[in-house]
Amino acid sequence: MTAFGAASGEVQSYDRVLRAVHWLIAGLAVIVVSLGWAIGEAPRNTPTRDYALLLHRSVGLTILALMLFRAAWRWRHPVPPLPPSVRGWERMLSRGTHFLLYLLFIGMPLAGYVNAAAAGHPVSVFGVVSIPPLMPVNDRLAQIAIAVHLVGQYLVYIFAALHIAGALRHGLIKGDGVLERMLPLRTRS
Repeated sequence: MTAFGAASGEVQSYDRVLRAVHWLIAGLAVIVVSLGWAIGEAPRNTPTRDYALLLHRSVGLTILALMLFRAAWRWRHPVPPLPPSVRGWERMLSRGTHFLLYLLFIGMPLAGYVNAAAAGHPVSVFGVVSIPPLMPVNDRLAQIAIAVHLVGQYLVYIFAALHIAGALRHGLIKGDGVLERMLPLRTRS
């Protein structure tokens, strides 16, 4: 068996843990973005907005924890190599996009937390576990953190779209097995 599978030439897939965490984070990202939009639409100082904020922060912190787990898991469990048909520029774009998505999915929840803590707002995970403020109230820091968070939102849209477009290109146009490596119902790993 080679790095690319059996004699059939099948490309190896990511392990089950990385696939599960990938799709869980993808689903949570859709939820956290939807909640962020709901917060923007909800009138200030209402129970609806407060609840949406609680859920947005909680899902964001869950994404942070999953991303840290994913980074640690990936460090200990190398990803399967790309097939030889993937060109050098595609490899560079893939690595860069993945690196930036890791940075964004770790940085965005951190910026959100800094914004809330520096503004003096309580932060908890689903109202069950309170996270103490790790900094004093600082309006200037809160403003910087929310600006970073808001700019990061658009960067997430751009790089997630690029990631999805690349995956679809490999799956629907090139048919080289790259997309299939991350599909959740893959039987071989």
